[in-house]
Amino acid sequence: MNILIIYCHPSEKSYTFQILDIMKQTFIDQNWNVEISDLYAMNFQSDMTSQEYEREGFAKTDLPISEDILTEHRKIEWADCIIFLYPVWWSDCPAKLKGWFDRVYSVGYAYGQKPDLPKMKTIKYGLAVCTAGHPNEFLEEIEIAQSMKTIMLDDRLGKRFEHKEMIILGGTTLNNEDIRHDHKIKIEALAAKIKMHFT
Repeated sequence: MNILIIYCHPSEKSYTFQILDIMKQTFIDQNWNVEISDLYAMNFQSDMTSQEYEREGFAKTDLPISEDILTEHRKIEWADCIIFLYPVWWSDCPAKLKGWFDRVYSVGYAYGQKPDLPKMKTIKYGLAVCTAGHPNEFLEEIEIAQSMKTIMLDDRLGKRFEHKEMIILGGTTLNNEDIRHDHKIKIEALAAKIKMHFT
């Protein structure tokens, strides 16, 4: 099994980084291949250049795709499952991850396909895992949870993924050991969840 994790957090002191460690170990214990695009560590360029906008905005697919984006395309084509791991900042993912979608989902590849261009393969299973300061119940009450799921699952993952799901690890600012233990159990259960889609 080839697992690609798109990870987006600037600090190794963060709770999100702790979740990444648990996630990696869970998959390594399965003898799965794990590749991580650590967007901050890579210094991933989230802003689109003027030439990239010209290619995207006017569907000028004859214009070149930059090498850093082609590298991400190769990772996608390698992956059986893609997991997006990030914190919730102002009701959404960090800007750097939004920029990953802006640039990596290039025209002719992730949408607006043409017969002469490589097309993004359909990924069997996609998962968005996000850490949030507010408890899940509060995020659902104010309908932010539903909004995040709609944007991430229906739009960003969309039909590019055969099966998709979001797991919100809420209540991180409460510093409650029971909550953190529950989060750990959910992450450790991911291997079984992923296997279900490949049997």
